[in-house]
Amino acid sequence: MLTDRELLILEEIVREYTENGQPIGSKTLMNNLPVKVSSATIRNDMAKLEEMGLIEKMHSSSGRIPSLMGYRYYVDHLLSPKKLNQSEAQQIQKGLGMHFREVDDIVRTSAEMLSNLTHYTALTLKPDQKDATLDGFRMVPLGGNQVMLILVSSNGDVTSQQFSIPRGMNSETVERVLRIMNDRLIGETLDQVYYHLKTDIPKIVEHYLHSNDGIIDIFENVVAQSSQDRYFIGGKLNILNFSKNVDVSSIRGVLTLFNENDQLDGLLGNNQSDLDVKIGDELSNALLKDFSLITATYDVGSRGKGLIAILGPTSMQYSKTLGLLDTFRDQLSNRMLEYYKHLDDS
Repeated sequence: MLTDRELLILEEIVREYTENGQPIGSKTLMNNLPVKVSSATIRNDMAKLEEMGLIEKMHSSSGRIPSLMGYRYYVDHLLSPKKLNQSEAQQIQKGLGMHFREVDDIVRTSAEMLSNLTHYTALTLKPDQKDATLDGFRMVPLGGNQVMLILVSSNGDVTSQQFSIPRGMNSETVERVLRIMNDRLIGETLDQVYYHLKTDIPKIVEHYLHSNDGIIDIFENVVAQSSQDRYFIGGKLNILNFSKNVDVSSIRGVLTLFNENDQLDGLLGNNQSDLDVKIGDELSNALLKDFSLITATYDVGSRGKGLIAILGPTSMQYSKTLGLLDTFRDQLSNRMLEYYKHLDDS
């Protein structure tokens, strides 16, 4: 158990180091602590905190910095989210107050805003797609034999894919396939649509056209693309500013991770609470041992829950970042609910 004074010292070491990045000595603590205590007493308390593994000595400096265990203790027992200042709050309101044509635009903008506000790397994920249903397929001629297939889902998402009309088919035949798809699949969940495209739909198309000539594969691809989790990442290159690791291959590995959905699922998919902090080796990827990840869910009612996350150094400003995420997710939830209400009313 830590005494009240030891708790104050640990909290001040974390606060000072995450704000200024310099080891903290007893004289600085003596000046900053809200209680009057001698430098010798502070040194004794720091020695105990170091013995417990909560702080550590930085090279030959007399100052101390938080250890990973110290950060964990601080987050679990001492952290109080910091309220946003007026400028930051206005920046969020302005950014989310823009006109958005698609859900993806809102989620993508959120990642960019969070990275700009924190100077870390931000990751955002739109609400779960499992209950989305098919509103319809659309086809747009692009000239020659090029066509754009567009999938519109009930949650307002739009997914498109450009393709060439298969050899042996003409545009009228493709339009006929489109009508068959819409007649039989509108209103089905995307999982059900994909199932039908794999089972009974090919037989139906072949009955009318005698051959599907690969056209079904194109519909399968656009449905699969719409159904998958899509992460938006803001400030990828910010890791170059806060990563302790100067090894090029390690940095390249982290940047590659941002492009792989499976790895992002492993990194972000195991959070058990709506606000979660993982520090250093608590993260699932060894490349991130010098990083911390804060995740928060945002609720969009019947549309499901999405995710926002901040990846930064273990010395990130936890109080400020948690306060920012907590406020941002509330604003994002409200903006998404407004978007869907407008979508339902139109």
